[in-house]
Amino acid sequence: MPKREQLFSELAAEDAYGVLVMAQLDAVPETLQLVIATTQDEAASGGLRDLNRYLVRVLGVVEHRVSLGLFNSIRLIEENHPLSLRYNTPTTALFFRGTPDDPDATAMDVLQAYASTFGPWHQPPMYLNAARPLVSLLASGGDLLGEMPKPLADALEPVLQRHGLETKQFADEGVDKDEHGRSQRRKVLLLDDSYFVTLDISVELMGGR
Repeated sequence: MPKREQLFSELAAEDAYGVLVMAQLDAVPETLQLVIATTQDEAASGGLRDLNRYLVRVLGVVEHRVSLGLFNSIRLIEENHPLSLRYNTPTTALFFRGTPDDPDATAMDVLQAYASTFGPWHQPPMYLNAARPLVSLLASGGDLLGEMPKPLADALEPVLQRHGLETKQFADEGVDKDEHGRSQRRKVLLLDDSYFVTLDISVELMGGR
C-alpha cells in the first residue's frame, strides 16, 4: 500500500488519533516537514498505543497554521476549499454604485454572504476595502467593495443588487500552470485546526509497527 494511503487509512480507523510531533522548514523552498505519529486508543490499558511514524513533506506551501499535538482527523482536499479559493480562482475587483436604503442591513447581508463562502477560515475584512468601515463604504454612493476570489464576488454581487446597487466585476485571468506546464492548483491538508495550502504532499514511513 502506498505510504500516503497507509497514513490516511490508519487515522480513519475507529479510536485512532494522530499526533503532530514536529513541523519544520525543509531545505527545499516553500516546503515543510511534518512528523506525524499514528496511535490507537486502547480501552484495556487506558492509553494510546503507538502504531507508526511518518515524515510528511508538504510541498509548495503558500499558507499554513500549525498546532502541535493530538488531532482526530486528516484530510487532503483536492477540490476547491475556502482556504484555496484565493489561489485557485481569479482575483476579482467588485465595484458598486448607488446608495442602499439601509446601509446597516446591506452590510449585515454582505457579512452573512461572506461567512457562507468562507466559514471559519478567512474572516472579514480580509477581502474587503478597509479604507473605511463597511457601513460607511456602502453609504458612500459607490466605490470598490474589495478585491477577492471570484466565488466571493459572485456571492456578494446579488446581495448588493438586491439592495438596489449597480455592480461591476473585473477579474484577472488567474494562473493554472507555471512556465514549465506544471499545475499550480493548490490543495488543502487539514489536521483538525491545523492547515496547509499546498501543491501536494509526499509521505514516508519512518518506523514503528
